[in-house]
Amino acid sequence: MTEVIKGTVNDAVPVPDPKPTHGSYHWTFERLIAAGLVPLTVAPFASGSLNPATDAVLCALLLVHSHTGFQSIIIDYIPSRSYAGAHKAAMWLLNIATILAGIGLYEFETNDVGITEAVKRVWKA
Repeated sequence: MTEVIKGTVNDAVPVPDPKPTHGSYHWTFERLIAAGLVPLTVAPFASGSLNPATDAVLCALLLVHSHTGFQSIIIDYIPSRSYAGAHKAAMWLLNIATILAGIGLYEFETNDVGITEAVKRVWKA
């Protein structure tokens, strides 16, 4: 496969247009999610009350935070340009695992004590 250089080797590389789902927007979104988890994790224990809505938001943000974190790992360490098949398979596995974790968290929230109460019980054990 022959590589072709457009222009001369001294020409500047064209800067791609920014996309909202990539680059700094994506990084900012990840940081907002991470920062939002801090008060949501501390609030139920500090207030002494358990709220199912707060528990549900905590689970949802935890799931999104984990998904984007693992997605970044896959993008960094299994690049699509080098390992196209493995990259695609890893992304599919991540999506399936995220869905299964979401179903598991939903079941735990609706049919059991919830994540905040579970952490409280483990902490006291």
